[in-house]
Amino acid sequence: MLAGKTTQFLSKLVGLALFTALAGGLQARLFEKRKAVVELGIDRLRADGYAILKGARVGLITNHSGVDASGTKTRLLLHRAREVNLVALYTPEHGLDGTELAGKWVASRVDSVTGLTAFSLYGKTRKPTRKMLAGIDVLLFDIQDVGARCYTYLSTMGLCMEAAAEAGVRFVVLDRPNPLGGERVEGPPLESAWKSFVGQYPVPFVHGLSAGELAKMIVGEGWIKVAPALTVVPMRGWRRSMGWRATGLPWVRTSPNIPRVSSPAYYIATGIAQHVPGIDAGTGTRTPFEYVAAKGIDGGELAALLRAEGLAGVKFSPLVRVRKKPGWGGVRVEIDEARVVDLAALDLVLLEAIYRLSKRDGIDLIADAGAAGRSLLFKVYGSDSLRRDLESGKSGAQIAASWGAGCRAFRAQRRDYLIYP
Repeated sequence: MLAGKTTQFLSKLVGLALFTALAGGLQARLFEKRKAVVELGIDRLRADGYAILKGARVGLITNHSGVDASGTKTRLLLHRAREVNLVALYTPEHGLDGTELAGKWVASRVDSVTGLTAFSLYGKTRKPTRKMLAGIDVLLFDIQDVGARCYTYLSTMGLCMEAAAEAGVRFVVLDRPNPLGGERVEGPPLESAWKSFVGQYPVPFVHGLSAGELAKMIVGEGWIKVAPALTVVPMRGWRRSMGWRATGLPWVRTSPNIPRVSSPAYYIATGIAQHVPGIDAGTGTRTPFEYVAAKGIDGGELAALLRAEGLAGVKFSPLVRVRKKPGWGGVRVEIDEARVVDLAALDLVLLEAIYRLSKRDGIDLIADAGAAGRSLLFKVYGSDSLRRDLESGKSGAQIAASWGAGCRAFRAQRRDYLIYP
């Protein structure tokens, strides 16, 4: 009896071992299929033995999204490397771990990974002070951006470049892919009157540049008061046509509301509308930026109105329950990644449709937003022309069409700064 049970146990154990081996082999094969085809700037820097950092005291501007192709934190790699003297960290909006909510001030703290001070650049100052840069010879930048002008990580980069120049510190960008690819140039331009931390440089809402390319353009176009000695450590294997999935790189949530590889596209598709007080685009839910809703909106009516626009590659389904907001309705947005969708134009079509339906019921979402709400909206949009255009009766598609000349001009302007084919 005992022998029989032992035999059964051993049989199960062998079966489990075989299953584990097979599963392990499958996982290994899947990993091989997903193996990165792009080498990041940090990968190239390490492969070169950190040569450009030899003898220098290094400061690193980074957060949790600064990782190599295998997902290892850049700050950990530099901290462990014998060739590197990493002495300080600097962190952007959302903090070192990327968990702080948008707009929330971040405190400086000691990093548990490296034991170094992580100076906050999203608190009392957004530009490193002389004191913060004391004892630094070179500043590195390694943070994953999402490709939108209003996403603040590249604003932080530019201010750090200026501070580095003022302090006589070299500046190095460890380049990373634009998750939207390098071919998209979409959306409204930035008027100088609306320059802000959510619109620091005169580029379209979707600029199609890597961080390194934008750094080169900031210097070349004189967009900062004084420019540092700039080095870009380029990627290898990245092409402008590549979406993130094509890179084979792991996706790291860049901030609380950009959790998935598809999130940057949805951020563009609803991000302008989301900045209208009175419109809910799902931030703080499991599907951030994947729906739009407002009080008094009939989801079925809005979905029908949007379907009539005939937008290729986008589906709309009625949303009849919005969090704990009685009387709110809207639509869930589904973007086909295999199709080419003008995401910024989609954003304006969504915004204009909700604006019209609300106006019909006597609600002016923009007028009712108050001065502070309108100011943030216009800073994100890059102009207060949005309000005038909507009030004059222009459709979302007509407004989007007006961006064409500016986008074409920018494509020509950026040509000298492109690194990748």
